[in-house]
Amino acid sequence: MMTPRHFLSVLLAITWLMGGVASSWATEVTIGSGAAAVENIFKKIEYPLQRARGIKLNITDSGPVQALKDLDAGIIDCAVGGVAFADWMEIMKKDGYAIADQSVYRSWVIGEDKIKVLANTDVPVAALSKEQLLAIFSGRTKNWSQVGGPDKPIVVVLGSQIPGTLSVFQKQVLGTAAFTKDAMMGTTAEDVKSRVIRNPGAIGLGTLSQVDYLVHSPATPEISRPITLVTKGAPSESVQYLLDYIKKDGQRYIAN
Repeated sequence: MMTPRHFLSVLLAITWLMGGVASSWATEVTIGSGAAAVENIFKKIEYPLQRARGIKLNITDSGPVQALKDLDAGIIDCAVGGVAFADWMEIMKKDGYAIADQSVYRSWVIGEDKIKVLANTDVPVAALSKEQLLAIFSGRTKNWSQVGGPDKPIVVVLGSQIPGTLSVFQKQVLGTAAFTKDAMMGTTAEDVKSRVIRNPGAIGLGTLSQVDYLVHSPATPEISRPITLVTKGAPSESVQYLLDYIKKDGQRYIAN
């Protein structure tokens, strides 16, 4: 007959063994990412993925340029950005970090994001056309009264760590025009949103998931972009599982 002391000893042993097994299952995937993937994908699947397989996501919101540099240096397992792979390579080239042999990288489109215009709530403009967006972000239009808003100066806010967002907007809206040189410069997508909230008459660019009661997002033509995951060489077993999870089981969380 097992005494209470023996029962406790066995229970502690089982607990210790299970803890050892759980720790052996735990795997960390280190990701360098931009805001589009963090907000639209990783925040939604982070905990379900860890419960399902014990895979922990270690995410650095560094933006696509720094993420690819870190991937190239072997610091992270994969880089993710809200931009097509070919456009990503062009961004790296403009940054002075041209990728000589692009064939060493593998890429997958893991989702889609819509770029949204974020404005201060003191600018109740219902909609902005492509032509009006071009005029505002290039600096040609300087007052909200020129686009049906209040008599208030326009403050354009850009971000140094959202090159994917800016590149897609440049390609789909600005064309050959450049962003205004008078823009207020921020860093990350969250910093851009924060500056838009704090500064009267401000307008910037963000992800769909950033639209809430703190900002006003006027209706605009759709500006969409792919979310791309990149590895250097073949993906590790854990990264491959992450890709499979995003494609299948993770869709129930991503869709919401």
